Amino acid sequence: MSVDVLIRGATVYDGTGSPGRQADVAVAGGHIVALGHAATDEPARRVIDGGGLALAPGFIDMHSHGDLTLPSFPDAPNSICQGVTTEVVGNCGFSAAPVPADPALAAELRSFIGGFGPDLDWSWSSYAEFLQRLDQARPAVNVVPLLGHGTLRVGTMGSASHAATEPERSVMRAELRRALSDGAWGMSTGLAYVPGMFADLAELVDVATPLRDVDALYASHIRDEGGELLSAVEEALAVGEHLGIRVQISHLKCVGLDNRGRATGALDRIDAARQRGTRVACDAYPYTAGSTLLSQVLPPWARDGGVDEMLGRLRSADGRMRIRHDLEAGSAAWLNLLSAAGGWANVQVAGVASPGLSWAEGRSIADLARERDADPLDLALDLLLQDSGMTLMVIFLMDEADVRAVLRHPVVAVGSDQLGVTSAVARVHPRAYGTFARMLGWGVRTAGLGTLQEVVRKMTGLPAAIIGLADRGRVAAGMVADLVLFDPTAVADMATYAEPTRLATGIQFVMVGGRLAIGDGRPADLRLGRVLRRG
Repeated sequence: MSVDVLIRGATVYDGTGSPGRQADVAVAGGHIVALGHAATDEPARRVIDGGGLALAPGFIDMHSHGDLTLPSFPDAPNSICQGVTTEVVGNCGFSAAPVPADPALAAELRSFIGGFGPDLDWSWSSYAEFLQRLDQARPAVNVVPLLGHGTLRVGTMGSASHAATEPERSVMRAELRRALSDGAWGMSTGLAYVPGMFADLAELVDVATPLRDVDALYASHIRDEGGELLSAVEEALAVGEHLGIRVQISHLKCVGLDNRGRATGALDRIDAARQRGTRVACDAYPYTAGSTLLSQVLPPWARDGGVDEMLGRLRSADGRMRIRHDLEAGSAAWLNLLSAAGGWANVQVAGVASPGLSWAEGRSIADLARERDADPLDLALDLLLQDSGMTLMVIFLMDEADVRAVLRHPVVAVGSDQLGVTSAVARVHPRAYGTFARMLGWGVRTAGLGTLQEVVRKMTGLPAAIIGLADRGRVAAGMVADLVLFDPTAVADMATYAEPTRLATGIQFVMVGGRLAIGDGRPADLRLGRVLRRG
């Protein structure tokens, strides 16, 4: 047998959580064919000296929105340069397919995706066609696709603010079955977003029923991450327990300084559910700021009906007055992100869809308002109007102790929640460029989030098991050769909130399917990824 690549003398962290051990690893035909002494029995076309380096399975990003940007920017270096070889996409209820045949609903879907995928060309209709389009783009990383419940809802009933009727649920179930047959690994929900917020538990269970037939995944951006965090976790658990399916709680966090410490309570609920047999896991990222649409700071009623109706309210003096009142008065009925963040000084404009608004990127709303002698709320609403509701924000609203508590938990995988990587210079949250390197550097060497072998497991073997990827996530003979070779003493995230597109350091080699994507710390081939279809 001819060996394509022999990695000699690296310390192998195999993805199971076992301590590292020094071994040679041989790769041929896109797979790992031998480890240890057996790896050196045959001549190799290329030998890589792994002395002093760590070898791990390629990292699996458990939560990404890359499907909405990779079609137009497939060689995005942000993930592959920190060792990520696979991304789970279609999260938070957002997926770009299927596109409804009704032109009005199709336009509403394009508006719904908005700032998450502003450069999509929408040259598809079915879910299968979208996966083919994504495959043809040859992205830098593999993608594991989920179908978005929000997309199903928009395609079936627009942005209607009532729970789905049985005929509407039936249509959504049929679309989900079709997507699962076409290769989706499950369904995601975004219960903090329009229109997912209008679904009740009965709708979620009913629509998700096809997941049970093929043991697919239910991934949920839960309804509340603040004062009602525990009940929101229970709702996600209830879906899984009703159907006997796997549940993934997306980017588990506790927001708002008034809610400090509640992350532990959420983890306790998850532990209790696992003890009674519920198959539940979570993902998280190592930052105290989140990122989403700027419109999420508005009260729910202001977002009701979709983007066009929201923009109409922002043009109205009465609408603005009511928004101001609700933001200042607050309510236990909804999560006030502005209050949770402590005000506009902690709300930063990340990316804008309109090039004419680039002056706002990277600046806090408070600073921009002060500079222009404007009211902060009026400035934010004007930005949303001028940007057609597609403005993205970075918002600081988490406590460091809660973030660390979540990341230390054994069933919490790592997910970047990256979005908006539409070019090499697009303003984004630094998590898009730094999450995995940060876990290996800051997380292991400074924050005490776990040993190197445990942190590697959270980024490899654990997410592979959660998804059901049997051929990835471990360094073992027969596995696909998605591999990363890095310096454990030097690996570090370099992206900051001020300079969010700086690439990670310390990642020396990355292989996707047995071929080098990164070689000697430099991009070699950024078009090696493909869509991994379920089944």
